[in-house]
Formats: sequence, C-alpha cells, structure tokens
Amino acid sequence: MKTIYIYILLILTSSLLTAQTKYYTKSGNIDFEASVPSFEEVIAKNVAVTSILNIETGDIASLALVKGFRFKVALMEEHFNENYAESDRFPKATFTGKITNFSFENLTTAPQQYELIGTLTFHGKSVEINPEMSIYLDEDVVNISSEFIVKPEKFDIKIPKLIRKKVAETVKVTINYALTKKS
Repeated sequence: MKTIYIYILLILTSSLLTAQTKYYTKSGNIDFEASVPSFEEVIAKNVAVTSILNIETGDIASLALVKGFRFKVALMEEHFNENYAESDRFPKATFTGKITNFSFENLTTAPQQYELIGTLTFHGKSVEINPEMSIYLDEDVVNISSEFIVKPEKFDIKIPKLIRKKVAETVKVTINYALTKKS
C-alpha cells in the first residue's frame, strides 16, 4: 500500500514539474486572407485557438476548430465550411513544430526573430512549413506572432473555375498568441 502512495506522489510531482515548463493560451488568434483586388474581401479570423509552448525544448503545438473562423459575410463563412474546408469531415486545423535555437532565458521585451519548423495539418492534409516568428516577453507572458503563405492546393482544396478569379492563389496566414505559464 505504501508503494502505491509513493508511486502516486511521484506521478503528481513529475506532472507538476513538467507543467512549470509550459506556456499556453486558449485565446490565440489566427487570421487568413485570400483576397483579390476589385473583389469582395476574403478574410477570416479565429480568436479561440489553443496553443502550448514548452519553454525548455521550444516545442510548440496549436489547435484551431475550423468552424471557429469568422467572416464578414455569413454566406462566405458557410461556403468556406461546407465546400472548401469541409469542416464537418475535418473539424480541426493543427500545427506541431519546434522553434529553432529557442532560449526562454534570452527572451526580452524587444521582439526577436526565430525560425519555426513544423507541420500544418488542414483539410486532412499535412504540409511542412518553416516561417519566421517574432517572440518577446512582456512580464510573464510569451508573445508570439508570425505571418506565412500557404497554397490551398497543397491541402487538396479545389477552387471552382467560377470563382477562381475572386480568390487568391495563395493564402496569407497571421498568428498572434499571448501565452501564460500553465499551472
């Protein structure tokens, strides 16, 4: 019986120690834009993105519910979810990766540039990406921002000929996370 208590205590202690190295958010932002001049803006925003950063290793993971992307025009949001993202079949977009040369001890209030290497999964397809990201520390909050370009075809998203001229061939993705220590 004493062995069981010691085992439980070890598990709890190790999980507490591990939790101290992680920063997270449940209110990260991801925006994307696929607008073409002279046509209606194709812009969406998701403000409920979950992300976690291991400050010891630089490992980072993010999860966004696809139906969480909001457009100015409700019909555009409906078409995005039903015809392109197929969010009932593929409800989540995820990213897992590593920030190269990351050092929590070297973070300052001035933004620093880091390279991110990882895998973006959307619409059931995974694509390797390696954008630059800006990271800075504001008190005990790790702020991360990045901007990168993806192509819908890499995720097997086909744009019909009828609207192909109204939607950009590339999509600009912008992320902004304010991560706090996980307790």
